[in-house]
Amino acid sequence: MAKKDFSKEPVIINVENLTKDYGFGRGVFDVSIKVHKGECYGYLGPNGAGKSTTIRHIMGFSKPTVGKTQIFGIDTFGKTDQILGKVGYLPGEPSIPAGLNGWGFIKMMQEMRGEANPERLDYLLKLFKLDPSPNVKEMSLGEKRKLAVVAAFMNDPDVLILDEPTSGLDPVMQQVFIKFVVEEKKRGKTILLSSHIFSEVEATCDIISIIKDGKHVSTFNAEEVKQISTKVYVLRMKDDANYKKYLETCPFEIIAKNDLRRTVTVKFDQKYYKKFIDSMLGIKLDTFLEKPYTLQDYFMSFYKEDKTFGGLGGVVGNKK
Repeated sequence: MAKKDFSKEPVIINVENLTKDYGFGRGVFDVSIKVHKGECYGYLGPNGAGKSTTIRHIMGFSKPTVGKTQIFGIDTFGKTDQILGKVGYLPGEPSIPAGLNGWGFIKMMQEMRGEANPERLDYLLKLFKLDPSPNVKEMSLGEKRKLAVVAAFMNDPDVLILDEPTSGLDPVMQQVFIKFVVEEKKRGKTILLSSHIFSEVEATCDIISIIKDGKHVSTFNAEEVKQISTKVYVLRMKDDANYKKYLETCPFEIIAKNDLRRTVTVKFDQKYYKKFIDSMLGIKLDTFLEKPYTLQDYFMSFYKEDKTFGGLGGVVGNKK
């Protein structure tokens, strides 16, 4: 079944040339985002890349140095109260007053939004297995996160703005949350989801932007990654001599290697497949297998100069 073309739908979240310069290379620079009605837009990057800064401006908490941020065509700076009723906002680090219990926090948020939806609230409490009775200061990190999730969505908003939404949730609740977002998409909700978790973005998003050092380095349809012609193969050599020989003669980019296991992971465009086969002539192999080219692989191509990534982990291999 063909994917829906959301570009024909109205733009609900609009960011044009947003720049917030904090100096010393910190901030976001010339960021533009359009999220259409019913679309899930993924915002992918490591901690500190600028995702939360962008979202705080979209919510109207900060004033851009340059550019504008809009929801429903309303310039958001200083007008958060006008959009809260229709927007479910889940911040990366929710601030919940310590003097309240969960029910008190829920009531406070209902009063701020000027409405309540008891049926939806009951559904969310059961879905996320949350008991709001304890005082907030007695709750675990996971319970506080679930409370923030419930409070963000309990009035059944048309728009969901989610900043690292599964941070603090255990793996079971992370899967529950992902399924919840997929269901919200089916109900026609408009979603902006910031994350550093590849599986979360792959499972939910239609459009993805990768942000690095406060700048967008790529924006693409999520389906496009599956169509990329890049091939990735893992080769395991028969012995150390063949392993060393292949490292010296490999004509392709080596994205990972393991000296102990004598494995080499190479990447190349599929049009060079014959050259890849030829590169193994005279090399004694134990095994070689193809790896699917994933969103993580594509992301790493923009971050390959870095050894590790805040919140992402991992090490990028050497390039031949």
